[in-house]
Amino acid sequence: MSQAEDPERLRPGHEVTLEDVRALMGASTPHFSMQLGTRLRALIAPLPAGHPARVMGERELARLDLIAHDGEVRGHAPEPGMTPLASVAAGALTPANAGH
Repeated sequence: MSQAEDPERLRPGHEVTLEDVRALMGASTPHFSMQLGTRLRALIAPLPAGHPARVMGERELARLDLIAHDGEVRGHAPEPGMTPLASVAAGALTPANAGH
C-alpha cells in the first residue's frame, strides 16, 4: 500500500464526505496503519473543526495510532489449543517491550 491518494478525492472542489473516510479506512490493518494515517491526515486537513468527515477522520486516526503500535484482534477468540500470533494478541506490544 502506498501513501498515494485517489486523485478524485484530492481534486479541487471535491467535498470530502463520510464515505470518503469510510472507503479509505476499509483497508485498515496494523501493517498499513501508518500509511493510511498519512493519507487520512491529508484528506481531512482542509476541513473545518466539527465537519462530520473530520470528526470521523480524527477518531480513525486515534484508532490507527493504537493499532500501529499494539496490533488488533478481530473476530472471535482463538479456538481451543490455538495461540494467537504475537502480532495480533491483545497487548502484544507495549511501550515496555516494543522493539525487543
